[in-house]
Amino acid sequence: MMSLDGQRKTISNPTIPYVGTILGGLVPGELIVIHGTVPDDADRFQVDLQCGSSIKPRADVAFHFNPRFKRSGCIVCNTLEREKWGWEEITYEMPFQKGKSFEIVIMILKEKFQVTVNKKHLLLYNHRISFERIDTLGIYGKVQIKTIDFVSKEKMPDGSQFGVPYVGKLDTALRPGCTVAIKGEVNKKPKSFAVNLKSSDSKDIALHLNPRVKNQVFVRNSYLHDSWGEEEKEVANFPFSPGMYFELIIFCDAHQFKVAVNGIHTLEYKHRFKQLEKINIVEIMGDIQLLDVRSW
Repeated sequence: MMSLDGQRKTISNPTIPYVGTILGGLVPGELIVIHGTVPDDADRFQVDLQCGSSIKPRADVAFHFNPRFKRSGCIVCNTLEREKWGWEEITYEMPFQKGKSFEIVIMILKEKFQVTVNKKHLLLYNHRISFERIDTLGIYGKVQIKTIDFVSKEKMPDGSQFGVPYVGKLDTALRPGCTVAIKGEVNKKPKSFAVNLKSSDSKDIALHLNPRVKNQVFVRNSYLHDSWGEEEKEVANFPFSPGMYFELIIFCDAHQFKVAVNGIHTLEYKHRFKQLEKINIVEIMGDIQLLDVRSW
């Protein structure tokens, strides 16, 4: 439903330890996608975004991502500068399993890295060393890698023209086949935010999306004839986390809206407001920084 557009460079079946140059460096919006498998006897492995490949003295590591499998397991992130490690940021959520395959997506953002594993948001790591200095990818330890993809996307929007609350006209009246795309960043201490698709000639809200980040509940509803309907809340995985960058896609089908977050299908919502062509306004409010709104 949402393609990772842009160019890809693929490295297949590299030998581990792998140390390779990142041609052209890294830019915000770019993704590093790593597919591999954790061997049955793994104790640990690491993915390092390095500033050079020198061994003596050891090159600075801007981002050290290190799953460890002892006991219940954890993921340690850190930065190595002038051969000294900084403070460890430890995540106890463990998406990697021995004997199982995995997909790691590292997204480069202006202030931080955002890491997704197996299509689920895992962690954020603020830059301690300028990402412009990164020119080498290193993968070490007990791990098998099938592919490494560098995916460059279109330039990241800076959002200067999008304040919240935001009210804007859709580029076309809604009909089956239409898409509304919203890019933003969840605030660091969010309660909730909301996206409304509505009609300009009444108070009706055809689609009310209300992720309550603090309580991890994703509410959907419609406001018709001066009253709210029944809430829908079912969702396999709550897709939003404090501080994370997101691309929210609302696709309008003949019978329902389909919603995806960061390329992952999240929910469907059957049309309760049937005059789709009257829906012409998008409204966004709450605890996010809005970067871009588009429809086609």
